[in-house]
Formats: sequence, C-alpha cells, structure tokens
Amino acid sequence: MTATRTEPAGLFGQLARFVAVGAVSALVDLGVYQLLLHLGLWVHAAKAISFILGTTTAYLLNRRFTFTAAAGGKGRFAGFVALYATTFAINVGVNALALALLPAIPARFTVAWVIAQATATAINFVMLRTVVFRSR
Repeated sequence: MTATRTEPAGLFGQLARFVAVGAVSALVDLGVYQLLLHLGLWVHAAKAISFILGTTTAYLLNRRFTFTAAAGGKGRFAGFVALYATTFAINVGVNALALALLPAIPARFTVAWVIAQATATAINFVMLRTVVFRSR
C-alpha cells in the first residue's frame, strides 16, 4: 500500500504550514539572538546573525513543506535571496528603531525582536507566495 500525502487546500493550507514553519524558524532566530546577546555580542550583529540563521531555516522548511508544488530551481533561490536581503534590512532596521523607541524595560530586546519579526513575517508570506514559490 502506498501512503498518500494529503495537502491542506489552497491559501489556508499554505498559511497553516507557513505559520508552523515560522514558529520553528522564529525559535531558531530568537534563541540565537538571546544567546548572542548573553555572550555580549553587539545587539545589531546579534540580530543580523540570528536573522540569517532563522531565515535559512525558514527557506529550507518552507521549500520542503509549505510551497512544495512550486519548489526548486536556481531562479527561485535567487528570488528568495533578493526577498530576504530586503527583509533583512527591514528586520534589522525595525529592531533598531524599536530599541530606540521602547522604554528601558526588562523585556525590551525581546519586544523589539517580536515587532521586527512580525513586520518581516508579513512581508515574507506575501512575497514567498506571490513571487518566489508561485506556480508557473
């Protein structure tokens, strides 16, 4: 007997998988960010490194599980790199802006991370679905 894989339908199925992949990727990003801050790394370098590692996790998992029908190809990877270069700048910039605007509270770095992550995540889903992994 051959196992069949049932795909959740359309946009909502992709969105559900994207959220699950995003949660895993966010844990990688936040965990690395907090670890690097704890080790004394400059906050913007820590954010940059954590974003790159979280993003790499997101790309690999989204390619495999979220946008499976459209995955593959060098052109798609180039589109991914262009998208994430843009969202990298937005993510790090929003994180820096949030840190500048937030009061000195104990969770300041985590709150700034959440704001930056939410901004980048919204952009990423729309662009991954409509540009990078769109069906051809």
